[in-house]
Amino acid sequence: MNYTGAREIETGVDAEVEVEVEVDADADAVVEASVDVVVIGAGQAGLAAAFHLRRAGYAPDRDFVVLDHSPRPGGAWQFRWPTLTYAKVHGMHALPGMELTGADPRRPSSEVIGAYFDRYEQAFGLRVHRPVSVTAVRESGGAPWTDPVGDVEGRRLLVETSEGNYAARALINATGTWDRPFWPRFPGQETFGGRQLHSSSYDGPEGFRDARVVVVGGGTSAVQQLMEIAPVAAATTWVTRRPPVFREGPFGAEQGRAAVALVAERVRQGLPPQSVVSVTGLPMTEAIRQARESGVLERLPLFERVTPTGVRWHDGRTVEADVILYATGFRAALDHLAPLHLREPGGGIRMDGTRTLRDPRIHLVGYGPSASTIGANRAGRAAVGDLRRLLGTPPRPRALPRPRPARAETGVVGSLAS
Repeated sequence: MNYTGAREIETGVDAEVEVEVEVDADADAVVEASVDVVVIGAGQAGLAAAFHLRRAGYAPDRDFVVLDHSPRPGGAWQFRWPTLTYAKVHGMHALPGMELTGADPRRPSSEVIGAYFDRYEQAFGLRVHRPVSVTAVRESGGAPWTDPVGDVEGRRLLVETSEGNYAARALINATGTWDRPFWPRFPGQETFGGRQLHSSSYDGPEGFRDARVVVVGGGTSAVQQLMEIAPVAAATTWVTRRPPVFREGPFGAEQGRAAVALVAERVRQGLPPQSVVSVTGLPMTEAIRQARESGVLERLPLFERVTPTGVRWHDGRTVEADVILYATGFRAALDHLAPLHLREPGGGIRMDGTRTLRDPRIHLVGYGPSASTIGANRAGRAAVGDLRRLLGTPPRPRALPRPRPARAETGVVGSLAS
């Protein structure tokens, strides 16, 4: 791994910060620490936000804290199935200040990216607290935010967690979607005599050997998992709600901006954001081309109901199945923000950039138009810039450690460019 892009960051090491326990009288709750900013989540978006907080002069465990419920570094990548090697990853933009090169494409992406995130946290001293679960975020005084001018003086958010409560002047939420797999509902699901699982629980093709498998979903995970299962299964059937769109040729900056604009428009309307594939299409790789030619990616429309032995369409057609795999995506993991009443009647959260319109202290990164690896980086930087204007200058400028180059991994160089 080679680290670049941190020329302006000077060497500096933070001392351990002693935090006094205080009592929030309004909320009648013990507060373990008061900080300017709480960052929830240490995936791509959360780490990018933490980097820019440090770069702006905020010190970890003094001015801000990063909370992550996962057992180890790597964000959602650490949970990806072991046969998803680094070579199969379509693209992941590098974190700010540190590039990853020379990664072995034969290694599982969970290992490559997990190790990269771990080195990143250590190099920049981000002091991620894990495993820590955030159960709720609410007003410390109990009343929802109503200040039209956004005056945060004296206003604190109470962040309730498994390691204690935090009082924060602002919040950067980077919880992603992995914790909320979407399970569609079909008549007869409860009668199925085989196995039903979501793609988030997929751990490789061996569990499907000699089975008749129905794969539901039109996204990247559905295609990747179906292509792995097909060679070992007795039979596979692919069903999607809409005909899949395969994207030929390069996906450049212009196409990227157009896709982001479509997602951003839904967010501005207060609607839940769409999936990435719904606006970008599936990239046509050589492996996908071969799978289409062999019939593996022959798609059927969505069935009407699940039967005890398989699935059935409205015209009477049936397919026998031993396993139904729902590769049906995820929803934003935002339940802990429910006490803040951020949602619109349409079910989404209206945003101005990364800032929620209902509360200027709350920023969502990796949500809506920033739900991509390059978008997450930009969103982290934008959120910190906005919060600096809201909160004021940090009390003392702090320097970031300069990451040291590490020996590159052996093997063919992988790409993190999106």
